[in-house]
Amino acid sequence: MSDAARADAFRWVEERHADWSAWNSHIWHLAETAWREYRSADWYVKRLRAEGFTVEEGSGGMPTAFSATWSNGPGPTIMAYAEYDAVPGNCQAAVPWRQPREGLSRFAGGHTDPHSALGMGSLVGALAAKAAMEKHGITGTLRFMGEPAEKVRGSKSIHAAKGYYDGLDAIISFHPFYMLPLCNTARWDTHCGPYFAAIYEFLCERPETWLQGAVTDAAGAPIPAAHTAARAPGANDAVVAMYTLSKMMRDHMLPHSGTWTLNETILASGQATADNLAAQMAMIMYAARCPDVAMLKKIYAVLDRNAEAAAAAAHCTVKRHWVSKSKPGLANHAMAEITFRNLERAGAPRYGAEAVKMAQALQKELGLDPLAEPFADELSQLVPPQEAERRLRRDLPSWQTHYTSDDYTDMTWFAPTVRFYIGRAVLKAPPGFSYPEWALNALGGIPATIDPTVETAGKTIAGTIIDLMTDTSALERAKAEFRDRRAQAADPDPWCDYAPPIDFPWPEYVETPRGREWWIPATATDRAMER
Repeated sequence: MSDAARADAFRWVEERHADWSAWNSHIWHLAETAWREYRSADWYVKRLRAEGFTVEEGSGGMPTAFSATWSNGPGPTIMAYAEYDAVPGNCQAAVPWRQPREGLSRFAGGHTDPHSALGMGSLVGALAAKAAMEKHGITGTLRFMGEPAEKVRGSKSIHAAKGYYDGLDAIISFHPFYMLPLCNTARWDTHCGPYFAAIYEFLCERPETWLQGAVTDAAGAPIPAAHTAARAPGANDAVVAMYTLSKMMRDHMLPHSGTWTLNETILASGQATADNLAAQMAMIMYAARCPDVAMLKKIYAVLDRNAEAAAAAAHCTVKRHWVSKSKPGLANHAMAEITFRNLERAGAPRYGAEAVKMAQALQKELGLDPLAEPFADELSQLVPPQEAERRLRRDLPSWQTHYTSDDYTDMTWFAPTVRFYIGRAVLKAPPGFSYPEWALNALGGIPATIDPTVETAGKTIAGTIIDLMTDTSALERAKAEFRDRRAQAADPDPWCDYAPPIDFPWPEYVETPRGREWWIPATATDRAMER
């Protein structure tokens, strides 16, 4: 039965191509950013309800999250999920030249990875499996989660802490390829590591007390400050001090071994009512990726000290707000094997004449000689998980057990989980040439170049769901492996001891008398890019 059901699921993906291609394009053009994916989440909720799912909106107290369920009777419960957050500063039209989407600033959101294809590939797979289950009488339950703000590892630790992954039998995690050798393969042993992100909020709420009492008259009474007196430094100065001090202290956070990163983003600054008043509020967010949680704790111990020092120097108070705390991932070989077998059945992405035409036009736009075969060779190759692991480990120290970050790792502590990748369009380049970011973003939005990724992912997910629903022994092997790994794993601190971080000044689209636009309006430069 599983072979016939798989064939029908694959056929569903092919026959519904026009539908899901339009769906994917819609999400890509919305390009809503972390914690502000209102229209994207609403689209998924309506689509899932139309397909017969029961949907909880705003799951876990997050307005752009959701939890959907469809059941065909008793049996395993298998989960897939969508992400749909874009990245500020990457606004690009679905054309083979540099141009923001119509009417928007080039600093607006754009899909880079792209999460639009991630979510659609997962949805297509779930719907194809559902259609096959109904036709062939396969019983079981499908769960489909909406996971916002992955770029700041936002929702999954919250969903995990609030029980949304309890009771699952298996989880499927898909991502479009973003680095070699993880193209058309599944992770084996070295899964993503933990990730912490926190916002440091500086407030200058009593600027009038700056240098208070520093100057007195002959009787010892304070002399009131004149209009020309020195003003309190304020919150902007605190952020600058924090930024500078933390750059200086990086060498004193961790040894120079293993792969770890620390990045910062200034979310807000200023809030002064005049140019000669102290800035009242400013925020800076730090995000750290490490192989283990102990390393993350050391980084934040230094950052906390830096924040206190910066606040004291700038006459401010400071408060730390957690945005994310995610755990390292647990491997599951059985799930990787089941999924890779279905990837072999689906085949690598295939690019047609229209895709080649778009790729060649992009190469010509950048002054390159268009290639007859413009796409990277790796996109047509399948890499067994064990071989991908061997290649990945070549540049890592032997002691390092995790590499890079993504919060699917929080799911791996609840059920056997696979993390797999499908190639997305990238182009061959002459020696010494690097494509600009907009080129990759454009290829993620042009249907001819991104649909092959969605199709392969959808088939792979559908086939994997059907195998897990029908092959009791295969699912039990995955669950037994999960229980063993879970029992042996050192359990880092609990996930979520903080509220969903939704009430911060995250970049977003706004409605103005000019219409819907990015919070940074389009400029003459942006408009000049349009053709």
